[in-house]
Amino acid sequence: MSEHIPSSSPPQSADVDWHLLSPEHSVDQLRSDRERGLSGADAAARLDAHGRNQIAQARQRGPLAMFLAQFTDFMILVLIAAAIVSGVLGDLVDTIAILVIVLINAVIGFLQEYRADRAIAALRELSAPHATVLRDGQERVIPADEVVPGDIVLTDAGDIVAADLRLLDAVQFQSDESALTGESQPVVKSTDAFDDDRPLAERSNMAYKGTLAVRGRAIGIAVATGMRTEVGRIADLLAAQEEVRTPLQTRLTRFGRVLSLIILAICAIVFGAGVLRGEQPLLMFLTAVSLAVAAIPEALPAVVTLTLSRGASLMVRANALVRRLPAVETLGSVTYICSDKTGTLTQNRMRAERFWLAGTAQPDATLPPEAGYALGRILILNNDARLDADGLLLGDPTETALIEGAATIGLDPEALREQYPRQAELPFDSDRQRMLTLHRLDDGVLALLKGAPETVLPRCASAVEGRFDAAAVTAQAERLAADGCRVLAFAQRRMGAVPPDLERAESQMEFVGLVGLIDPPRAEAATAVAAARRAGITTVMITGDHPATARAIARSLGLLDADGEVLTGSDLDRLDQAELERRVESIRVYARATPEQKIRIVKALQARGEFVAVTGDGVNDAPALKSAHIGVAMGKVGTEVAREAADLVLLDDNFATIVAAVREGRRIYDNIRKFVKYVATSNSAEVLTLFLAPFLGLPMPLLPIQILWINLVSDGLPGLALSAEPVDRNAMQRPPRSPQESMFAHGLGHHVVWCALLMSGVTLLTQAWTYHSGMAHWQSITFTVLTLSQMGHSLAIRSETESLFTQGLLSNRPLLGAVLLTFVLQLAVLYLPWMNAIFKTAPLSAVELLAAVLLSSVVFWAVELEKLLIRRGWLYRRAGPDQPPK
Repeated sequence: MSEHIPSSSPPQSADVDWHLLSPEHSVDQLRSDRERGLSGADAAARLDAHGRNQIAQARQRGPLAMFLAQFTDFMILVLIAAAIVSGVLGDLVDTIAILVIVLINAVIGFLQEYRADRAIAALRELSAPHATVLRDGQERVIPADEVVPGDIVLTDAGDIVAADLRLLDAVQFQSDESALTGESQPVVKSTDAFDDDRPLAERSNMAYKGTLAVRGRAIGIAVATGMRTEVGRIADLLAAQEEVRTPLQTRLTRFGRVLSLIILAICAIVFGAGVLRGEQPLLMFLTAVSLAVAAIPEALPAVVTLTLSRGASLMVRANALVRRLPAVETLGSVTYICSDKTGTLTQNRMRAERFWLAGTAQPDATLPPEAGYALGRILILNNDARLDADGLLLGDPTETALIEGAATIGLDPEALREQYPRQAELPFDSDRQRMLTLHRLDDGVLALLKGAPETVLPRCASAVEGRFDAAAVTAQAERLAADGCRVLAFAQRRMGAVPPDLERAESQMEFVGLVGLIDPPRAEAATAVAAARRAGITTVMITGDHPATARAIARSLGLLDADGEVLTGSDLDRLDQAELERRVESIRVYARATPEQKIRIVKALQARGEFVAVTGDGVNDAPALKSAHIGVAMGKVGTEVAREAADLVLLDDNFATIVAAVREGRRIYDNIRKFVKYVATSNSAEVLTLFLAPFLGLPMPLLPIQILWINLVSDGLPGLALSAEPVDRNAMQRPPRSPQESMFAHGLGHHVVWCALLMSGVTLLTQAWTYHSGMAHWQSITFTVLTLSQMGHSLAIRSETESLFTQGLLSNRPLLGAVLLTFVLQLAVLYLPWMNAIFKTAPLSAVELLAAVLLSSVVFWAVELEKLLIRRGWLYRRAGPDQPPK
């Protein structure tokens, strides 16, 4: 059926009441194939016909609108109007020059905004959900927006339902539809058709796009996609996409508004003082407006967005996918990392290495050929791992390891599954900590149970061999766990038929054996834990494994010493929240913990003022991921629900990647501080220079076109190049910063004040000396000193403590290139005749140029002196590796 492209598009949800149709009729209606799904060609044709499986979003600004928006700022419009008036009055060169600089500034602003938008869009695309479908008889994982009507969609617990589905098969399947129907409890699903129409919330044979699969698994056929889904019908409530704004951006925007008002007031004073001194009103108006345009940091939030989004893009290369931009900013504040064990701190390469059969004395390294048949049969049948077309095992690492262990005695998984077909099951979940399957026998049913020993053994009444001694089995399980094994217990029971209540099968069972699985620690995990500790970050391991297993792994990673405490889930349940808060900072390992208990641990740490990152991969981990300051989901084994709830996704499921992300987050925040320091100092110096000159009896130091030039060459490339600064070598040697910490903390505010005063003081001193000495080129020299002072400042602030001569000029090539380019452009303004006419400059003699360079270097040497005083501990003391934060 799916081998031919249909001549007309299949009906979608709006055309048919799918809940009234049988599964078979639904498949026929959509011209699909239950066993093979759609063909690739058919799916492509339907994608063209129906469009992508997306909910319409508010229309985004195009490049042209983004470019034109650069001219909507009020002060820019005033400057353009003033320049035109100046041209009409006869100064055409000035008019053209001002308009060209405004245009270049607009282009730079557009490129910054466009690149930031592209970077955020790329991150959004990377974090888009996926769906598993049948295509050409093979299971394939595709982007969810490529699902088409007629696709056979496979959904497991933890997935986000990709489209509106008519369910064809459901095994203990439940979905959370609260976002769509308001129903707070998960809905139990079935496949039976209804005889009468039902409201949306009662259509239990349907699963809807955007809802969450919380238990079991299901197979369904996509009956509606995109805007034709039920969630698409209310898309007008969802279409407005909120702009991503971090707390830092919000604070800087607020700061920018206040600073703008102050600058406008100063510009008004500059205008009034100039007019009172007899300057031309139009010239003073142009000067005041140019100063306002140059000094108001209107681009600051956009540059911060660009820096954050570019940093997030770089994190992807290090296998850390940022789903929410504020996470980049807040990573530097993390004080605790609560990590899962399996796959994050360990390799997630399970190997079944110990087999202990009921009635034997010691565990074996391999499964015994004849005696091990009963255990091997459970390992294969009570298992959801499967072979792909190439014969490779797919599924949970624990389950694939169990099948590989059974295969050592020659058991054939496919043959066994055909001999004992599965009739019912209770899937594994973190609450039950066990999995039950029931299989058909010639004379009844075989119930097979797998799970943690403490949940399986209480359900056993006998053993397949010898006398059943629960205490002896428990002691053997603890010995295996102490060797670092993850231990699973297995049991079976013969029954006459499948009971109505499946949990009744989990009683009076026969104990069959134990299996110990080894999952070695990652080679880099211990190093990452130590690096986190040096950075003031405490690592806590939360696992569902046996306490002895958890202790063995934790000690090998350096998380726990010989006397360290391991708190179990049952111990945790006996503590009230106040007692947990009292003890939580002393506990490094939690064993047999549930996702619900993980939330308690997070909240207890937060109550102690800690800033917590939490890892998770399952459906039940989503609340903990949301409640943490930074939720970290697994990219390989994590569920879609967990990834949607997370701020950060580890594409390699590696703990070391979290530590690397923290390091990158600190680098990004440090570089934003450098950019703010540079821009705030430069702009303040420009304002102070023009503000103070009239009160010192000096003429206007700079012309409007010169002010705009400084803004163009000094605020642009050098400022952006600071965001490329490599990570400070001491970034992971200092404690985390408080999330409430001001951007101007640790002396940044003091630096801006004294350095702006020094920069403007040097500039005004230069003007006074050259002007009163009768030098014809006094304004060109003053102009050059202020421009080059800002360049020296940009080089000096690359580190808050380290000297530039220690760092090396070549360690930030973009900044060095920007400074050299600015210097060359400034020389062009001074020595090219056609630029002299535009910028009202004159060529300087060698002595004058040397004097300008030497005077402008004062700021550089002053900042180097400041850093020396900081290194000596005489200024802005900041907690270091030996000075824990208060």
